[in-house]
Amino acid sequence: MDDVTLRVIGTVRNGRDSADDRGWGDVVSTIEMIPAFAAGLEGLGAFSHVVVLFYMHLDPDREPPTLKRRPRGRADMPELGVFAQRGRMRPNPVGVTACEIVRVVPGVLVVRGLDAVEGTPVLDLKPYVPAFDRRDDARVPEWMGRLMEGYFS
Repeated sequence: MDDVTLRVIGTVRNGRDSADDRGWGDVVSTIEMIPAFAAGLEGLGAFSHVVVLFYMHLDPDREPPTLKRRPRGRADMPELGVFAQRGRMRPNPVGVTACEIVRVVPGVLVVRGLDAVEGTPVLDLKPYVPAFDRRDDARVPEWMGRLMEGYFS
């Protein structure tokens, strides 16, 4: 199998047209559900956070996909394979972010901290469940801390 077909379940609305890697933490986004999938939000409001899977449909920098690069093109970062990074220039530009749920109303999910621009197609939503989504024994390399400075603040 070489191809997979996915359905868009909703669209991000937040007015942000820049994929700049700063200040995402306070961004409030509305995910407008496609009517056929709106009933799937039932019960999600009981959770504090949601994992949003989305298709990174824009390449504002016109950067070609590559299997090795420096994160954000920064000279102070090591050259790494794309699967050791979370950047948008990947073979399949799928993003995933755990976000705070602000509110859920019929057909609409409002979240804080989603690093997706206006018009981004949403592929799936999953409630954040610490037993599945958090690992206390996880480790990350030193450079990741430097890379993330200012990303969510």
